[in-house]
Amino acid sequence: MTLPALLQLHGVSRRFVKHLDTAEKLANLLGANIREEVVHAVDKVDLCVTQGEVVGLVGESGCGKSTLGRLAAGLQLPDEGERLWCGKPVANMQPGEKRTTQLAIQMIFQDPYASLNPRMRVEDIVGEAPIVHGLVSVGEKRDYVARLLEKVGMDPSLMRRFPHQFSGGQRSRIGIARALAVKPEFLVCDEAVAALDVSIQAQVLNLFMALRHDLALTYLFISHDLGVVRHLSDRVVIMYLGRVLETAPTEALFSSPNHPYTQALLAEVPRLDLRHRSYALIKGEIPSPLHPPSGCHFHPRCPHAMPRCKTEQPTLREVAPLRFTACHLNDQQ
Repeated sequence: MTLPALLQLHGVSRRFVKHLDTAEKLANLLGANIREEVVHAVDKVDLCVTQGEVVGLVGESGCGKSTLGRLAAGLQLPDEGERLWCGKPVANMQPGEKRTTQLAIQMIFQDPYASLNPRMRVEDIVGEAPIVHGLVSVGEKRDYVARLLEKVGMDPSLMRRFPHQFSGGQRSRIGIARALAVKPEFLVCDEAVAALDVSIQAQVLNLFMALRHDLALTYLFISHDLGVVRHLSDRVVIMYLGRVLETAPTEALFSSPNHPYTQALLAEVPRLDLRHRSYALIKGEIPSPLHPPSGCHFHPRCPHAMPRCKTEQPTLREVAPLRFTACHLNDQQ
């Protein structure tokens, strides 16, 4: 039985433009030929997350995965494409329906210390949004926050403290409690455990899994850690320089990666069962999104690049059941 699509992104793109300042405009009048700088953060990406699913979004730093997460959460608007919630375009929704949709999609940020207001106590950080949106009354706030803190494994007696009085793992739990406070259905987790040490990471990951079961949550889990993604995700999406290169069920992708970039990423994952192993790093660095390569963005670093890779962008197509890859090598099979 196929579950319904909860969140869909169709052909979304996001560009950041650094406009010319006054001095640069004056310099252009004198023949300097200075142009605006455009960062192509997300380039015509399609993404579908079904109800109850955990989708892992993986890629190198600077590939656009955090921007894609913000587009999914509605914190940024796409320059192209559309976002759908339960099959309905969010942009066409009535204000009341759009507000309900936005509450259903919440985001957990990478750095909890930066995302928590240092001047507010935990009781207010977690309890502010439910009161503003009419989910609880002012008189019910304290008990509501206490239940949320217990749900994320924290002592409710600490709710009168400020964020700086907690450890990194505790601040992560506060961020999770704040996201859960408005009773969401979908969570975008942007490197939610990246800043934690290994033991605390395991605790927070187990918390995510327990919350998924208890509250019937759906996750878009953004991470550069393939081990974390494999442990938590049902399906993995591989992203490179603003584009999706491969998407597949987790075990299928880890057992037989199709795209050369995915193969290179998995080849560098440390393994305990191999004592003698030579590591071959991916050649070169990820190109600048200011000037992305033509054709396939990965072709300057790909060991299998062909002439057509430099000129023709590969389309994401199904190469096996539930597996999609954007690579010209599949056209030769």
